[in-house]
Amino acid sequence: MTDRLARSARQQRARLRDVAEAAGTSTKTASRVINGDDRVAAETRARVEQAVLDLGYRPDPLARSLRRGLDETIGVVVDEVGDPFFASVIGEIERMAIDRDVSVIIASTRRREERERIVLDGLYQRRVAGLIIASISDNHAYLRHSSCPLVFIDRAAEDLAADAVVVDDRGGARMAVEHLLRHGHRRIAYIGDRLSTATARHRLLGYRDALDGAGIAADDALVAEVEPADGDAGVAAEELLRLPAPPTAIFSANTRCSLGTLPTLHRLRRTDLGFVSFGDFAMADTLTPAITIVDHSPEAIGRLAAERLFSRLAGDEPPVETIFAPLRIVARGSGELAPDRPRP
Repeated sequence: MTDRLARSARQQRARLRDVAEAAGTSTKTASRVINGDDRVAAETRARVEQAVLDLGYRPDPLARSLRRGLDETIGVVVDEVGDPFFASVIGEIERMAIDRDVSVIIASTRRREERERIVLDGLYQRRVAGLIIASISDNHAYLRHSSCPLVFIDRAAEDLAADAVVVDDRGGARMAVEHLLRHGHRRIAYIGDRLSTATARHRLLGYRDALDGAGIAADDALVAEVEPADGDAGVAAEELLRLPAPPTAIFSANTRCSLGTLPTLHRLRRTDLGFVSFGDFAMADTLTPAITIVDHSPEAIGRLAAERLFSRLAGDEPPVETIFAPLRIVARGSGELAPDRPRP
């Protein structure tokens, strides 16, 4: 009984500095180990973990929250929670947060700039520890005095020095169209979001860069700016195919547009068209033909964004950085069809 009481007393008295002293390291390093940061040498980690066991140290989430004035929660704000790309990003962020015993609040802007401010204001009122944001806005000056670390995903911040994890939208779109050009296509259509977002503008520029590089004059009749959530992509595909000189291939600038366009092409039995999607989606590799994609792993983007945010929350202060996630073409069949292929 006496041993149990003594042990209980040690548990009550143990503080982070006691753990650090017992392990022969700094409180910052001890905190990193306790919070699951893997950037600590194995030997040091083992000493800290043993000190935690010996002292019976238990972090007090409420005390940490009160000391920092923040909740043990991060916020993630995206366009649409149901979007396949963002769903995968969120899944990876949640996985990494769970490993650190951190909760995640997820909110969507519904692609409306005014809603973005409302959502962010609500998360600030919840006193979240940090935010990962896929912003729809072109004006972020109001976030300059943010009370917590910010990491932007998919689109870098405007008018604000903040970390971001993005892809080279312009370069990726150029890569996709050049792939179709190499397979003989000259009439290549573009189906993408409306140009209210930087992502859409950069991908359209990449499309035009590829055509210009091949000496092909851009034809505005082949460019469809749509609202994917309203089913406009499928309608746009039908209209493109009714042109006097229809396209022989389509570049779809995001997964939402691809999911709207492909059912229409299959319904019209026009799977002879070359097709490249910027972004993967469920069952893309099971269609006939399977869909060629520009792969920009949402899991990698989520992981890089979460690592950056948790690094900031651990007290690291690296320079603000825009991190580019890798891109590659995954050839599966639809992007390799020749323009003179017989219709099914």
